[in-house]
Amino acid sequence: MSAHEVKLEPSWKARVGAHFERPEMRALSEFLRAELRAGKTVYPAPKNIFAALDATPFEAVKVVILGQDPYHGPGQAHGLCFSVLPGVPAPPSLENIFKEIERDLAIPRPDHGCLIPWARQGVLLLNSVLTVERGLAGSHQGKGWEGFTDACVDALNRERDGLVFLLWGSYAQAKGKLIDTRRHLVLKAPHPSPLSAHRGFIGCGHFSRVNAWLRERGLGEIDWRLPPAEIDLPAK
Repeated sequence: MSAHEVKLEPSWKARVGAHFERPEMRALSEFLRAELRAGKTVYPAPKNIFAALDATPFEAVKVVILGQDPYHGPGQAHGLCFSVLPGVPAPPSLENIFKEIERDLAIPRPDHGCLIPWARQGVLLLNSVLTVERGLAGSHQGKGWEGFTDACVDALNRERDGLVFLLWGSYAQAKGKLIDTRRHLVLKAPHPSPLSAHRGFIGCGHFSRVNAWLRERGLGEIDWRLPPAEIDLPAK
């Protein structure tokens, strides 16, 4: 995996493309190739590994939601954290996100879990680790992805002003050390998984707070509603 081999949205490639030349990224590339040679199934599909960066160019980012690693069930992961394509049932963490949006903004739960419309409005849906082995959550942690996604967050922190970072759970919050809270808004809450959502994620009010921050700065608010699945969304 070298910079010239990776297909990445140009504005992101200009900032983090050189990271692919680092030894840990070459080791990561070999690890992924070995996993596939061994017959293991890796999610998401290779073409979707960098989908979050492709969907939200660097200068378009307004809000960053940091996930942990991709969903590890068949048909779930497509490269945007917490998101599933239309036709795939929303996993429990996403259901809790929708519950909090309904509680916070009175927006009814959508009929699908595809968050591409958020990404198109400037919500970067970035996992800390970008691949996972089927059925084994966390299986690709510590293999090199964390340094790459740190580089993405660091570039946003240094080159942009007034972003909102939503850090849900301790894993996402570890990246908070990279963010200058004098220039950006950092909102923290427990992870929306069923194990922790009721310890403070439900009731956090993050979605209304994001829009208040954007409104104060004369920026367009995020429309957290999702259009019906058949409208302006890719087929499964």
